[in-house]
Amino acid sequence: MIKRSLQENIESNFFKGKAIILLGPRQTGKTTLIKEIMNSHNKVLWLSGDEPDIREKLSSINSTDLRFLIGKNKFLIIDEAQRIQNIGLTLKIIIDQIPDVQLVTTGSSAFNLKNDTDEPLTGRKFEYQLFPLSFSELCNQFGFLEETRMLTRRLIYGSYPDVVNNPGNEKEILFQLSDSYLYKDLLTFEGIKKPEYLFKLLKALALQVGNEVSYNEIGQLIGLDNQIVEKYIDLLEKSFVIFKLTALKRNLRNEIKKGKKIYFYDNGILNAVNAQFANLDKRNDVGALWENYLISERIKKIHYNKLWSNQYFWRTHEQKEIDYIEDKDGILHSYEFKWNSKTKAKIPKSFANAYPNHEFNLINKDNYHEFLR
Repeated sequence: MIKRSLQENIESNFFKGKAIILLGPRQTGKTTLIKEIMNSHNKVLWLSGDEPDIREKLSSINSTDLRFLIGKNKFLIIDEAQRIQNIGLTLKIIIDQIPDVQLVTTGSSAFNLKNDTDEPLTGRKFEYQLFPLSFSELCNQFGFLEETRMLTRRLIYGSYPDVVNNPGNEKEILFQLSDSYLYKDLLTFEGIKKPEYLFKLLKALALQVGNEVSYNEIGQLIGLDNQIVEKYIDLLEKSFVIFKLTALKRNLRNEIKKGKKIYFYDNGILNAVNAQFANLDKRNDVGALWENYLISERIKKIHYNKLWSNQYFWRTHEQKEIDYIEDKDGILHSYEFKWNSKTKAKIPKSFANAYPNHEFNLINKDNYHEFLR
């Protein structure tokens, strides 16, 4: 069991009159984490949305029947809650009518669970997102030196728990995840009528990591209307497969105004989509892998440590650019990523002049751990 960063945060918010909602992609360890937490507690009722009778019972139930169902238990765990119809209203009844019970739910598909819970649970929930294993979690488990030795493997195979815990079987695990399992909930969504286009879209996005993405160009490439492309990308975001960075645009006339870059939450999934697991010395996309790894790991750090900020990239029509920017408390923290430790970089003068209240950092193999821990 690799201890997860969220464990103490979740436990600290027990019995405060709110539900604990744990979201994230499949196979990131949500169920394992909650079971680990519950090992130290008694009177726990565990229900799974994968069970048809549980889905039917919880989709329409009143407070009297809920009290009878829960009995004398102090914890109610509802796993895979996104599969239960009207789950938001059921959770609201539990929180409002049975306040002495701590409610914990997990969900692997945000576009169902969040849509059902956002309005009913306003002010009634602590919401967390669980990612594949983070750099800090892996360092805590295996030691800093050992984890830095694993850097090239993380760039290729990522850090899903099954991948980390089963060396030698990485490809098989990742191909199973990327083939359909990761998108299981998404593919049942009524708007996905041609799943083959979803996989074509993912492959097109994987090939453009680190570059600006045009929905129109991708649509022409794979044979989809750009509005459908936008819809599918939105669903992939809500399913925790990919995420977007938008362009910083404030002061300069020649700044890219509507630019967006898309990254994968895990390098292993990115490489599985491309069916590309070659060693780094045989690849021409090391820069993109490095950028995807650093930004996805940084997003984990921001979420787990509640480092509130807005994230951007920056580029001008003259191709002046900065890989990654965080806007925190009025200061723009800008970062340039270079795989080769000997490569130099400096901030573009046009950016420095337009945004004097900034910091600039060059991140490479020698200092990346400072950026991620």
